[in-house]
Amino acid sequence: MDVIGHSSVTSVSLDRGDGRNSIDAAAIGLMEAALIKAEADPECRVLAITSGPGVFSTGMDLTAVGAEEVAEPGGVFFDLLQRFVSTRLLVVVSVDGKTAGGGMGLVAAADLVHATPGSTFALPEALWGLLPCVVLPFLARRIGPHRARTMMLTTQPIDVQTAVAWGVVDVAADDLGTALRPLVFRASKVDAATFADAKRYASAFDPVTDDDRQRAVAELRRLLGTRTVRDRLAAFADHGQFPWQA
Repeated sequence: MDVIGHSSVTSVSLDRGDGRNSIDAAAIGLMEAALIKAEADPECRVLAITSGPGVFSTGMDLTAVGAEEVAEPGGVFFDLLQRFVSTRLLVVVSVDGKTAGGGMGLVAAADLVHATPGSTFALPEALWGLLPCVVLPFLARRIGPHRARTMMLTTQPIDVQTAVAWGVVDVAADDLGTALRPLVFRASKVDAATFADAKRYASAFDPVTDDDRQRAVAELRRLLGTRTVRDRLAAFADHGQFPWQA
């Protein structure tokens, strides 16, 4: 069975072939369109978010973020993650390789995460003088505040074994398609309304609130307005220079 082609699955890939698969307006729009399509299909039960081998996503496009004056930085991405949490669909993220920054937001907001043995997960924002403002509420919900804070403060990537132990990853498998197959089979037997009820009920115990959104947007706006962060983003945009190379 071709799981991705199954009638119960709508899939979207972040793969751009550039080795980064950054999350920008285009990527967010692509995922929103896939979500709308999936929710409109009464047979669909699973939204599968995939990417190419080696890199799932290196996170938000810092060049774009640094170059634009945005009233609500990160707000649109926060709203997308919130929709993943509340949709009646099972949101499954399949990771094959590096995941960092905003890519961790997709992992954190997913219902299930599958990953290959060589995959890694990190929150490197502090190296830029930033914080994972949008990601942290969702990651803390998934793995607990202490471990989410540890990832934020250390900036160090964790391997897939640690990710499984911490609850970042649900299933580690060499073949992500094979790992998805039994889930799709089961999901296709469950009423869509039941999934909607289950996710609504579970979310009541650990909600991500409007206050969390306002706090994330305000803090990201403040950080993006500091000279240090602006200089680092400009150096990266203009010369490809990372902060630790200065």
